Amino acid sequence: MTAPTTPPTAPVWHGVHVATALPFHDDLSVDYDAYAEHVRFLADGGCDGVCPNGSLGEYQTLTAEERARVVRTAVEAAPDGFHVMPGVAAYGAAESRRWAEQAAEAGASSVLLLPPNAYRADRRAVVAHYREVAKAGLPVVAYNNPLDTKVDLTPDLLAELHHEGLIVAVKEFSGDVRRAYELAERAPGLDLLIGSDDVLLELAIAGAVGWIAGYPNMIPRATVELYRLAVAGDVAKALPIYRDLHALLRWDSKTEFVQSIKLSMDLAGRKGGACRPPRLPLTTDQAAQITRQTNEVLAKGYR
Repeated sequence: MTAPTTPPTAPVWHGVHVATALPFHDDLSVDYDAYAEHVRFLADGGCDGVCPNGSLGEYQTLTAEERARVVRTAVEAAPDGFHVMPGVAAYGAAESRRWAEQAAEAGASSVLLLPPNAYRADRRAVVAHYREVAKAGLPVVAYNNPLDTKVDLTPDLLAELHHEGLIVAVKEFSGDVRRAYELAERAPGLDLLIGSDDVLLELAIAGAVGWIAGYPNMIPRATVELYRLAVAGDVAKALPIYRDLHALLRWDSKTEFVQSIKLSMDLAGRKGGACRPPRLPLTTDQAAQITRQTNEVLAKGYR
């Protein structure tokens, strides 16, 4: 499957950015060589960039040294025109700003920022958080994940952040596709990025210009083709692929999404491997279900 590339004039946060899974050695130390190879694999597969140090990259379990090196590894492995958007989430705004500054120093082109997640922050705290990180100077993509953070970046709040010049886009993970239309009304200049694999088609039709993605870790070419067809409005070609992949894509929004995607990667011949605690191995039933669904996708020729 061959997918067209994003036009070179597109903003660096547009297109398919893969929230990269992080490979570990048997002792659960980071396998930086395997990670660099994976970044190159995704670039060869037609993706537009990567997002290291997201939840799928298990950033919460990394030391500061590991986290910084992951970003440097991604930037060094990225070919020309392939963008790196590190996650810079942290408990405090000052720490998030430091990670944004580290990303800039390493050569990243933008950053992905959750709201404060140490507690259920109110509106003033959220705005102050984004103001602080914006000072680092890189374009900031907000990440709305109210399921995990308990802080909801509603369309009116995102519009406020955008109108103040603090964010350029939002990774929308609420699952509520209706928000796309309200967001376009309130902040027409704010770019919408698909944040959950299992609403890809719906948000693409609603005007998304990017996808921060999970399952391209396993099958980049097929998922990039699906994305390109969807944003082009070619539903007739996109829908059969979406139906074939959707059972797998749904795992991206489940609690076990990291283990699920890593298992699918293993089955596809990639290095997924184990997760660091507190994530535990999948149950026997979960592993059997994901194995069956992954093998069905691979048997249909998706790569």
